[in-house]
Amino acid sequence: MAITDSSSGRRILLGVTGGIAAYKSPELVRRLADRGADVQVVMSRAAVQFVSPITFQAVSSRRVRTDLWDETAEAAMSHIELARWADVVIVAPATANFMGAFANGLASDLLTTLCLATTAPVMLAPAMNQAMWAHAAVQANRKLLENRGVRILGPAAGDQACGEQGLGRMLEPADIAAAIFAEPVMLTPQLLAGVKAVITAGPTREAIDPVRYITNRSSGKMGYAVAAAAREAGADVVLVSGPVALSTPAGVRRIDVETAEQMYRAVHGEIGEAGLFIACAAVSDYRPQSVSPEKIKRTSDELQLDLVRCPDTLASVAALPRAPFTVGFAAETQDVARHARDKLVKKGIDMIAANRVGPSCGFDKETNALDVFWHGGGVEFAESSKPVLARQLVALIAERFSATRTAAAAS
Repeated sequence: MAITDSSSGRRILLGVTGGIAAYKSPELVRRLADRGADVQVVMSRAAVQFVSPITFQAVSSRRVRTDLWDETAEAAMSHIELARWADVVIVAPATANFMGAFANGLASDLLTTLCLATTAPVMLAPAMNQAMWAHAAVQANRKLLENRGVRILGPAAGDQACGEQGLGRMLEPADIAAAIFAEPVMLTPQLLAGVKAVITAGPTREAIDPVRYITNRSSGKMGYAVAAAAREAGADVVLVSGPVALSTPAGVRRIDVETAEQMYRAVHGEIGEAGLFIACAAVSDYRPQSVSPEKIKRTSDELQLDLVRCPDTLASVAALPRAPFTVGFAAETQDVARHARDKLVKKGIDMIAANRVGPSCGFDKETNALDVFWHGGGVEFAESSKPVLARQLVALIAERFSATRTAAAAS
């Protein structure tokens, strides 16, 4: 049975695995449908032992998929096409067995294959005995999945079907549905589908000697949030990252660099086919003219460092004959708007996002606020968490990028 796009709602693939909590999953389908979602249910072989596929078909108005080797279903829509169809994948309940298979990249049935093949955000609502949930192996799998960008919802504490009490109950369907729709990222339209985006993030380090370097306070959190938001919007993202203690966003290809020169080379090695360049990194403006091969000893009251300019990656990309849509960042301590507009013109870029930095704002914080400018316009984004702010920014970038391409095609 082919899956169509007749619904105006978001396309949610609900995976159901073999736990007693599966009896709650039809109610989750109803909750999602009430919010306008188009729900396709995929059941594991064990799940069928708890709830009949006919039940899910009745509440979803779709034929349920249960078998990777279903010739009739595969003829209408292959499992790969189904993986691409989904805007978000939610597995509820997610058993310990499923979490272990997913964490270890095993594709033994239709549901695990879909979860590995999809580029959509994936969420899991675990449900299992409290001792199983507490087991070191399950917790290791949970941590591994979270580090890969999978969001874990719950579990909740309370009475369990086995008669025990503790952490392991699946969240209630209403809470799961609310969690999905509370996160705009889960249902982000694919505004940048098919666009290669090169994004820089984090600080750079410029060596003084083998143990010392010049750097800045950038944590990389904003750049990584922008990379994740761009990927969620459908872009093919290459993240060129300075040294940070952050996990790579799901679906993003990461290139690690240390110096401004290395970042320049990595960006220009990837920019050829890119339609979008977002320079979030806090790149060093200067580096020591020479690097001591040995640790510099404290032999006098003063030490003089001769500094030279680092290559300007942002300006160099904007100056390319076939430059991508180029977005810069400006971290300022004063006159934020004026300095940002000056940089917009001086660098020859398409858009700039500026924020104030200092002891109580900007670097090392979980929140941020941005003033965004382009030629002929601007907008202010109020203080919010960096992931939320990144989604707002990426939506604006996609809008301006599309308008620029439309104008170029018409000229």
